[in-house]
Amino acid sequence: MAAERPLLFDFRTARAARARAGRIGGERFLDQAALDGLTDRLAAVTRRFQRGLWIGETLPRTIMPFAEHWRVADFDAKEILDVGESSFDLAISLYSLQAINDLPGALIQLRRALKPDGLFLAALFGGATLSELREIFAVAESEILGGVSPRVAPLAGVRDLGALLQRAGFALPVADVERLRIRYSDFTNLVRDLRAHGLSNALAARSRRAVNRRTLQAVISHYVTKHSEGGKLNATFETLYLTGWSPHESQQQPLKPGSAKSRLSDVLGTVERKL
Repeated sequence: MAAERPLLFDFRTARAARARAGRIGGERFLDQAALDGLTDRLAAVTRRFQRGLWIGETLPRTIMPFAEHWRVADFDAKEILDVGESSFDLAISLYSLQAINDLPGALIQLRRALKPDGLFLAALFGGATLSELREIFAVAESEILGGVSPRVAPLAGVRDLGALLQRAGFALPVADVERLRIRYSDFTNLVRDLRAHGLSNALAARSRRAVNRRTLQAVISHYVTKHSEGGKLNATFETLYLTGWSPHESQQQPLKPGSAKSRLSDVLGTVERKL
């Protein structure tokens, strides 16, 4: 029997970070920017949806008009989404898939929860998110401790997530990206924003020890040296938007190889030469 794959994220820690973020409140500008991105993509769809599934905790008011009826649900500790199959014609996730260990499996569950020709939309953080912080922690810990501990979760790129949509069986998959660069007056404000968004370290292999003073000083010093402009610290956040449809016979299908009725050279007005 093959050994089980080690978990990347700690479910309880990720859930606790989200709960603490809810208590902290404050301006969660990343959530709002991604929510605007999701609503813009929904507004471009002319179809009216009947049953919507919001994957997360609280359904935003701006999302409510896009479906007649809504159900709010989330993946449990075993990463199971306890909803019926073929029950919804719209499913949306706002960063709620971020700490899922088996993302391909979660996407398959979501595709099965959709009726044929149902729409799935999601926002996730992409690979460039907090690239500065990841780099600086590696430099500082190597310098002070002689090694590196997991601090920032590895994040997928836009091509990887587009491929995962196809792997999960979604039709007409699209993955696109938006980047946001925030400038902070100091490192403390960056950490405060991460906590307010529930982005504390939830990696299963993370160090349980607090960052010691020497390492923290090295982190701040290197950050100022390498990633600051005009006295402000730069932090990159990248949001990937996933769009996919549950397969249906009415959707556009790719043509079979060799089925073209005209040559490309004729369309372009050029002469075709054999190599």
